[in-house]
Parts: sequence; structure tokens; C-alpha cells
Amino acid sequence: MRERWIGMAPGVAFAAVLAVAGPTSALSQTAPAQPTSPDQSDQAVPPPKPVKHAKKPIPASQTNPDLDTNDQLAPSQMNQPVPAAVSEPGSAPAKPAHPAAGASHAAAMPSATSHVVSCSGLFAKDSSHLKLAMTFDAKNIAFTDVDADGGAKVPASVLFPNDPKRRLELWWSNPAARSDLYLIDIHGKSTWSGPGGMKLGLTLAQLEKLNGKPFKLKGFDKNGVATVSDWDGGALAALPGGCKSGVNFTADPKAAPDAVSALTADQEYSSTDPAIRAVKPTVSEVLIGY
Repeated sequence: MRERWIGMAPGVAFAAVLAVAGPTSALSQTAPAQPTSPDQSDQAVPPPKPVKHAKKPIPASQTNPDLDTNDQLAPSQMNQPVPAAVSEPGSAPAKPAHPAAGASHAAAMPSATSHVVSCSGLFAKDSSHLKLAMTFDAKNIAFTDVDADGGAKVPASVLFPNDPKRRLELWWSNPAARSDLYLIDIHGKSTWSGPGGMKLGLTLAQLEKLNGKPFKLKGFDKNGVATVSDWDGGALAALPGGCKSGVNFTADPKAAPDAVSALTADQEYSSTDPAIRAVKPTVSEVLIGY
């Protein structure tokens, strides 16, 4: 669940923060150069200075005036760590959104039809609600409250909110400005995939293949959710772009309840453990965070 994410982990505490608060943040932009008049032909026009966008964690004292006190939730409240980072694995670049113009910039921007999350371009840490709206069209994004564990609500940007298969939640470190990407949450029936090929429905064996080796996970909690605790130095431990990954599992509905309850959340298991394999868990949530 989302609140388990600390600096990127799932739960209320991954870890996909925004419906009402604050104005959208302006994109960093460069003022156009002033035209040169005939009598100024010998004078060089000084280059324009970019407008810098401040990036800093949301202060603990910052609140959203449009939310009740109980609904205020800052990223610092997330309290379950994700696996420790290791050296970055290789990864294919994101598909460009506009290959015909500004190739160097577009190469980092996914197209509006892409269903792959990368840790760069549109999904980089310095992304914003405005950037998403400009790429996917304002009609395909909403800034609204999303569910968090314990019945809490968190404001977030939601791509394709009315289409379960294309839905994607993005939480912000600065929800008032809807900027500074903190967490990307893939769950439900979403067909989005994360870096390295992570997606919903993968089995333990399939995820091991993406990681390049077995990994460790905690057993099932009271909600029936198991969580990756350590990628054990595999390819999914750290991702290009500086983000981290977290994955939750649910057991096969046909698995014996006693077999599932015996795999407790306070214990760590290998993904190759026969008892874990026996309940046939599959990925139920993918979290990408900074």
C-alpha cells in the first residue's frame, strides 16, 4: 500500500500527494531575446536568464487550506524504507513525445500514448502537473484526492482518472504547487509498466528474471499484502534517473488461508522459498519514487 513508502516506499506512512490546493507550478522557461534595432546592430544582446524552479521538500508546517486537518499528509509521513540502492543498471531511453522538434529535449519525454514510466523526462523528479497536462492533454488529468491506507486521503495528479487500465497516480512533494515528483503509483487494473519492466500481475519467477536474481520480501500483513524488502543487489535495486522501486504482492485467491497467514509480515523470506511460491503471489502494486 502507498503509505509504506519512505522516500519512495508504499503505504500511508512507495509508498503513486494533490485535488485542490494551490496554483499549478510554472514550468522553468527562458525569456525570449529582444529584437535588435538598426542602431543597436553592433551591440550584443545578452543571453536570457532561465527562471529557476525551486525544489525543496514540503515543510512540515505547510498545509492545504482546502483540506481538513486530518487529511493533511506530507511525504515525510511515509515510514517504510525501500530496498537499499546499488549501482545503476542499464535501461532503454524513454520514447520521445515529439521526435521532429527539439530532439534532445523530446527524447526524454514519453508520448501521450506511452504506458511506460521512466525516471526521466516527464516522470523525472522535477516534473509537475502542468507538464503532464501539456503532454497528455488537460482533459486527461485530474488533481484530486486518492486513497491511502487507514482511510486517509492524499491529493495527487491522476492521469486518465476515468479509465482503470490507463490510470496512473502521481504524488508531489509540493502539493500546493503540484510539483516536485515524489511517488508514482501503479495499481488496480492499470496497464502502465515501470522501469525495468515491472508491472501488475507478474509472478515471483518473472520478477526474479527482471531483477536478474532472487530477492527478499516480507510476509503478508493484515490486509493480505506482502512487500519486497530487499532486491539483494539486483537490477531493480536502483534505477537510471535516481528513483527507487517498491513492489507489493497478493496471494492467489485460491491459496489456502492457513498457508498465507503462516507467512507473517514480521518475517523476511526469499522469493525462492517454497512456502512463498506455494501461495502463488503476483504483483498487485508497483511504486516508483524519489
